[in-house]
Amino acid sequence: MRVLVTGGAGFLGSHLCEALLARGETVVCMDNLLTGNERNLSGFRDHARFTFVRHDVTRPIDLPGPLEAVLHFASPASPADYLEHKIHTLKVGALGTHNALGLARAKGSAFLLASTSEAYGDPQVTPQREDYWGHVNPVGPRGVYDEAKRFAEAMTMAYHRTHGLRTRIARIFNTYGPRMRPNDGRAVCTFITQALRGEPLTVFGNGSQTRSFCYVSDLVDGLLRLLGQDEPFPVNLGNPEEITILQLAREVLELTGSSSPTVHRPLPEDDPKQRRPDIGRARKLLGWEPRVPRREGLEATVRFFRSVLQENN
Repeated sequence: MRVLVTGGAGFLGSHLCEALLARGETVVCMDNLLTGNERNLSGFRDHARFTFVRHDVTRPIDLPGPLEAVLHFASPASPADYLEHKIHTLKVGALGTHNALGLARAKGSAFLLASTSEAYGDPQVTPQREDYWGHVNPVGPRGVYDEAKRFAEAMTMAYHRTHGLRTRIARIFNTYGPRMRPNDGRAVCTFITQALRGEPLTVFGNGSQTRSFCYVSDLVDGLLRLLGQDEPFPVNLGNPEEITILQLAREVLELTGSSSPTVHRPLPEDDPKQRRPDIGRARKLLGWEPRVPRREGLEATVRFFRSVLQENN
């Protein structure tokens, strides 16, 4: 296949491009590099079946030639990014999704939307199943990301129902691994970076809020399985093993050998208190579930950040 990955120079998008190349596909990576980085492409940038196009998907997309699939991953994804780029995040979810869907329709392509567990907001139900409609504050600071993705899901389903477009929606839960940015702002990379630098680990609230962390190779495997299925409705992809943020901080301190203390800061507005996917649909439809133990994934991520920090020093 010839496949377009929007946001392909980002953390998750770059791993997806690499996996598609490994299975023999021709890949076009499109990114405006607002939060993505060409460094993420260095391992395969010169591959004969890889092309990089610098373009902002909020503008119309003109891509000559056949295209069998459009995988729409363009969007700021960490709170630090989408709170800095509020309007652009909303535009990517609306205009960017519209443009990507229009391209898929014009090419007769399959379309896969990278949605998010943030569609569930600060959930009142746990674990979160795909039939849960969520508890989202549309006018809160996080609404720029939550509602952008919820709108993107609605538009994707509208194209499916109106035009018969072959669509997929992945609701992606917290994912981690190499190629995350040290200043990303998400818990895993923040804790590892602080621990390796000997800085205090910043825990928001009392640290009792929970997350479920999925290693990037597991997540990519789930995405590729979903792409191959004829399933238009959302599918959760994430690791159902739930831990507290404070527990994650302690694991990072142990793995890095750091003696950094933990310091507590006020919990951000609308920060979810609990996050755990029900992956029953993914197990049934895709035969998928995460396989990389958290310790193994964290060790690989720590090695990556050690090398990045050494290069920057």
